[in-house]
Amino acid sequence: MARWLHLNAGIGWRALDCLGASATRCLILVGLSAGIAACASVPDVNQIINQPSLAAPRLEIIGAHGPLTARQSKALFSKMGADEHNIDALQRHLVIEQAVAESPLVAGNQTHVLRDGAATFRAVFSAIRGAKNHINLEYFIFEDIESDGQSLGELLIEKQRAGVTVNIIYDSFGSNATPIELFDRLKAAGINLVQFNPVNPLIAGFRYSPNDRDHRKILIVDGAMAIVGGVNLSAAYQSSSVGKSSAPEDNFAGQWRDTDLQISGPVVAQLQKLFLDHWATQKGPQLDATNFFPVVSPKGAEVMRVIGSTPDNEIPRYYVTLLSAIRNAEKSVWLIAAYFVPTHQEKEDLIDAARRGIDVRVLVPDKSDSESSIAVQHSHYSDLLEAGVKIYESHNEVLHSKTVVIDGVWSVIGSSNFDHRSVIFNDEVDAVILGKDTARELGDMFESDLKKATQIDLATWEERPLSQKLNEMLSRIWQSML
Repeated sequence: MARWLHLNAGIGWRALDCLGASATRCLILVGLSAGIAACASVPDVNQIINQPSLAAPRLEIIGAHGPLTARQSKALFSKMGADEHNIDALQRHLVIEQAVAESPLVAGNQTHVLRDGAATFRAVFSAIRGAKNHINLEYFIFEDIESDGQSLGELLIEKQRAGVTVNIIYDSFGSNATPIELFDRLKAAGINLVQFNPVNPLIAGFRYSPNDRDHRKILIVDGAMAIVGGVNLSAAYQSSSVGKSSAPEDNFAGQWRDTDLQISGPVVAQLQKLFLDHWATQKGPQLDATNFFPVVSPKGAEVMRVIGSTPDNEIPRYYVTLLSAIRNAEKSVWLIAAYFVPTHQEKEDLIDAARRGIDVRVLVPDKSDSESSIAVQHSHYSDLLEAGVKIYESHNEVLHSKTVVIDGVWSVIGSSNFDHRSVIFNDEVDAVILGKDTARELGDMFESDLKKATQIDLATWEERPLSQKLNEMLSRIWQSML
């Protein structure tokens, strides 16, 4: 939750300011500084998106009895709200998405939008209590949160002792302030733990990669139900002050707001595969995966795919998917961005969409735990507003959600932010949903949020002080790390 780049801006001098710090911490800081210095750049993906050969393969949608025929797929699109006018554009986008994501669309899923941390925690605890065989968790921030008077650690230990296998991947940096005693208690109870990319080089050894973080948030129960999105298992969602692992140095306080998606259905297998891939690459102990992929009958009408992004991919999977979706929009693009630090291409595609008459709306926070990201965010307003993009700022909360709804039928909830870091450095997970039900839930949430937000007016915005404008432009120096 604490912005990685909120730390990056000062990490160089902090790496040198080791007086009073332990030798291990100094080594960590120096390593982090070196990692930042070697940061990569956002790739140009236009050739990938525009490549004609990608339109040749047949779109694959997996149904209850195997792949759907072209006729069945077309009928399915019609049920989703795609008409003859935009069905070709939708199919072309989905073929591109399929080629990049390397995972098929899966029909027969049921979804439920979890609007905030409180709703997510209730759903997480309920799902864990109902587990019969196994519980797999993968989180950037893993803390001993509470729900209805019970702690997560207590509940997981209780399930492990009842014969339910519990496996946990947590990010070393994101969970750096979580008391080691929690992990010791979990391990002593027989729970399997994997620390993703340890920031301590003495622990990481030859696999030292401090700038590559596991930003995913995934819960999988019995291979049939999952929760995914932006909500960390952090105390930040339980009070008005930020949590233990996320308190920035300026002691920024506010109510954290994030969004998750609860999923039941066959697409959960794609999340399970991502979890196991990470477990293997991080050299976790051998798992008994016998019951990890049960036969799951259709649960609902939503068609979905899961996209797992990692800097190890030659093509940034979610990034290409998002740009392709924006370019193929026919009516609307509604975006909630926790950290609105767009790449050059993301910004240009939003501008192009607005200029061709698409209803482009962007909801962003007016305050954040990362002052740098807010300054960069502000630096892009004028260009976007001039093109017709509508920008709204939320108040009285730390808006940490990352959702997109396009044309009322294509939507996404995940861990990827609208920034450079999610494209270049982080391992992310995003759920793409084709279906009116999820899009309607997200659309209703979006419109409700807009009623409490302030729309930015171009004329008024241009009157802001010159000192603010200069600060915004200077802040762009760091935007490739944000």
